[in-house]
Amino acid sequence: MVDVTRLSAGEARVARIAGVTRPNALASSTQTAPNLAKANNEMSGVSNMARNLAAQPPVDMDRVAQIKKAIANGDFPILPATIADQMIALKLDWNGK
Repeated sequence: MVDVTRLSAGEARVARIAGVTRPNALASSTQTAPNLAKANNEMSGVSNMARNLAAQPPVDMDRVAQIKKAIANGDFPILPATIADQMIALKLDWNGK
């Protein structure tokens, strides 16, 4: 340990405490290296998935075409109670999750 009471201002600036090691910090950094690699791989996978989803249209156009066709043919089930429930849930920001 350095006695800082007898040092001049210039000496105090350059005084260093020698012999301080942090073995726990070194051990933890070597243990986290595999975890960092795993996290990087997972983030890469998430980035690829996000890129793939962004390339697709946000709406399933085939399903929209099926619904339009069913409405035109009169085959689409229109249930007023279900429509009302969904409108209320949307208005009140209810989630079924």
